[in-house]
Amino acid sequence: MEPRSIKVGLPRAFLYHRYKDMWKAFFDALGVETVVSAPTVRADLDNGSAVAIDETCVSEKIWFGHVQQLIGKCDHILVPRISSVGKERIFCTRFEALPDITRAVFYASGQSIVDYNIDVQKKSSEEDAFIDLGVKLGFAPREAKRAYKDALRADAKIWKQRVAAEEKKLTGPGMKVLICAHSYVLEDSYIGKPVLDFLRENDVKAIRADICDRDAARRKCAALSPTCHWELNCEIMGSAALRADKVDGVILMSAFPCGPDSMVNEMMMRKIKGVPMLNIVLDGQNGTAGLETRLESFIDIIRFKEGLL
Repeated sequence: MEPRSIKVGLPRAFLYHRYKDMWKAFFDALGVETVVSAPTVRADLDNGSAVAIDETCVSEKIWFGHVQQLIGKCDHILVPRISSVGKERIFCTRFEALPDITRAVFYASGQSIVDYNIDVQKKSSEEDAFIDLGVKLGFAPREAKRAYKDALRADAKIWKQRVAAEEKKLTGPGMKVLICAHSYVLEDSYIGKPVLDFLRENDVKAIRADICDRDAARRKCAALSPTCHWELNCEIMGSAALRADKVDGVILMSAFPCGPDSMVNEMMMRKIKGVPMLNIVLDGQNGTAGLETRLESFIDIIRFKEGLL
């Protein structure tokens, strides 16, 4: 296939961290060049905060900062709309409204934003969404469908490897702490990565609840709470319940003021018993001293419990 002169920008925020492998494989299959925004720094949060309303969560403010990074550097910026991926399997309303909000915030820039719509409850499947995306970029439906199938296989292979790597961390010696947070929190270089770095520097194995067998996690979540329908939170809660007896502690981590997290994390504290638990809410903090103090204290509590202090 002849490469076409199209460059699509991918903001390194929100659902990028869930779908990056799939997006890359899809665009590669079509010969479309992609450009990814740089890892988050304080300026991205500041820039995003300047254009967001006060009630916007920290992660969405970071999103706006990443979109701003890409303006003028690509033909289109990809902003997906994901509402539901199955019956009673919904995403946060921020993802449902994201294309409209992003267009409104950056309207004056003249930057083209390309979207796709996944809403299985309204008969709009993931496959249909990717075919529509390909057509919007000028490809034939059959080309887009073939690229989607290639991307689906590539993503499944990579995901299987990532899950296996997390499961391997549960074996062997050493302190193990399960981190329950969205991928866009944990993988963000400004708000989440410092936590993972601190744990690693203190010889603690950090196991990510968001990297899991998603089907098994959803089934476990349904057994704990049949009314929890937020897809991402269900995966995390189910994963935590399946792994809680294999770790020394659990850290719940969310970005202020995430509504689904505020409810589901409270539920997890009530449903998952017998393991020390720390709840961290991240805001637009300057520096990590206070965060590190809380993590250090939590590690000491685990060591004391296990008779190591």
